[in-house]
Amino acid sequence: MVDSARTDVWLWRARFFKTRSAAATFIDSGRVRLTRHGQETRLDKPSRTVRVGDQLMFAIAGRLIDVEVVSLGERRGPPSEAQKLYSDRLPL
Repeated sequence: MVDSARTDVWLWRARFFKTRSAAATFIDSGRVRLTRHGQETRLDKPSRTVRVGDQLMFAIAGRLIDVEVVSLGERRGPPSEAQKLYSDRLPL
């Protein structure tokens, strides 16, 4: 059983980005924060891993996104499947 996934792959599977390379470029820019066991770090490489229970925070197009990783997924599926990979931590 896989217990972690590359951050760029997970963001692509969760459909926050249309391509994996777009996700990797976004992470390279240092605009994604990862919180694991209460420790917050700014991600600097797309190859950094995420695990179930991790929290990711970033902004896309003026919208703040704060999610908790619920599942790692196995593929980039339809939006309904992608939404099951995370839970939104910000109230609407």
